[in-house]
Amino acid sequence: MAESSEPERVTELLVDWTGGSERAYAELLPLVYAEMRRLAARHIASERLDHTLQPTALVHEAYLKLVDQRRVDWRNRAQFVGVAAMIMRRILVNHARDRAAVKRGGGMERVSLSVTVDALGRSELDLVSLHEALERLSILDPRAGRIVELKFFGGLTTEEIGEVLKLSSATVERDWSFARAWLYDALQHL
Repeated sequence: MAESSEPERVTELLVDWTGGSERAYAELLPLVYAEMRRLAARHIASERLDHTLQPTALVHEAYLKLVDQRRVDWRNRAQFVGVAAMIMRRILVNHARDRAAVKRGGGMERVSLSVTVDALGRSELDLVSLHEALERLSILDPRAGRIVELKFFGGLTTEEIGEVLKLSSATVERDWSFARAWLYDALQHL
C-alpha cells in the first residue's frame, strides 16, 4: 500500500482525533506545527515593527484554542488551516484592542493587507477596523466572510476553499470579488 501524502495523513489524523484518539492528537502536532508557524509568521509580518507578540507565541496560543475545538467535525487539512487562521486573526485583534485600551484609544494596530491594498491604494490598515468590517460582511454574507478568512488569513487557494466550503472554484472567485469590493467600500469610509 502506498504511503499517503502529508495533507491526506493530516486529514486521517484529524478524523481519528475527532473520534477520540490520543495517539492521533500526538502525531498531528508535529505535522501541523510548521504550517501553523508559517501562518503565524505571515500574520506577524503584517503587524507593526514593534509588535510584542512573536510567531511562536501566536502559534502556541492558537494551538491551545484549537485543542478546545474538539466538537468540530474535522474533515481535512484545509478546514483545519482555515480554523487556525481565524483563531490567529482573533488573537491578534484582541491583542490590538488590549494595546489600544492601554494607550487610551491611540496607536491602533496597523496591518499590511497585500490583497486589499491593491484595491484600496493604501499600504496599511487598522486591524481592528478590518476585523469589524469583516464581522459586518459576515453578517451580510456569511459565506463571503468565511472566504475572506480562508483566503487572506488562512492563505488557502481557491480550490482549497472550494473543498472546505463545498463550492465550485467559480463560486469562490465570485464571492471573493464581491467581498473585496465590499471591504474596499467599508474601509474607505473609516
